[in-house]
Amino acid sequence: EDGIRDVAVTGVQTCALPISLVPAVRLVYLLLTGGDLTPNPIEYITHETGWYALALLLASLAITPARRLTGWHALIKFRRLVGLFAFFYAVLHFSTWFGFDKLFDVVEMGKDVVKRPFITAGMFSLLAMLPLAITSTQGWIRRLGRRWQRLHQLAYVAAPAGALHFWWLVKSDVREPLAFTA
Repeated sequence: EDGIRDVAVTGVQTCALPISLVPAVRLVYLLLTGGDLTPNPIEYITHETGWYALALLLASLAITPARRLTGWHALIKFRRLVGLFAFFYAVLHFSTWFGFDKLFDVVEMGKDVVKRPFITAGMFSLLAMLPLAITSTQGWIRRLGRRWQRLHQLAYVAAPAGALHFWWLVKSDVREPLAFTA
């Protein structure tokens, strides 16, 4: 039984990286081919990357309970990868907003962060994820010891802040943010 699980884990690990890149590759493809990015492509890309960032962040948090419920302890091997891809999509989300929407204007970005609460919540979520991504290597895990686990509890701050960011963004039809929050 352990051999079958090991083969399954190896197969999933091999597929996890390319699968996690599919949304980014799809967006690049749509950009390069003039695909349907709606009348407002910047908004579309910003929303898509934000959606994947939040979905992957929540998926990374769901791995531990799923492991406990199923007894499949090898799931834990995916938590770091999923969390790093959540950060990757959050950085794409931020970069799209900062580069294409704000045209790299730091002053304008700062005003937006202060003036619009949903952007404040999103920035808070991204900044909470930053030390998690930086310290996700084996070297940092060794250096930080027990403090590493404590630091990585920031994921439990980043997730609700990201969900709040999404909730405040949509304003009217909150079904999807509600599903993420639940």
